[in-house]
Amino acid sequence: MKSTILLILVSIIGLAITFWGVALMWQSFGVTLTLHGWIAYGLGVTASLLLAGGLFFLLFKSARDGYDDIDRPEDFGEE
Repeated sequence: MKSTILLILVSIIGLAITFWGVALMWQSFGVTLTLHGWIAYGLGVTASLLLAGGLFFLLFKSARDGYDDIDRPEDFGEE
C-alpha cells in the first residue's frame, strides 16, 4: 500500500514538473496561455491518461481471462 501511494505521489510530482517545463517552453516562445487554455490542456492530458489506462486494463484482462487464446481443434487432439 505504501509503495502504491509513493508511486502516485511521484507520478503527480512528475506531471507537475512537466506542466512547469511546458509553461517555461511556451513562455520562451512568447506564447501566453489563459486559464481556459490551461484547463483544456489539463483535461486533454487527463483524458489521454485515462484512455491509455483503460486500454491497458482491457489488454491485461483479455489476456488473463483467456480471450486471446485461439481455439483450434488440433490443439486439443480433435480432428
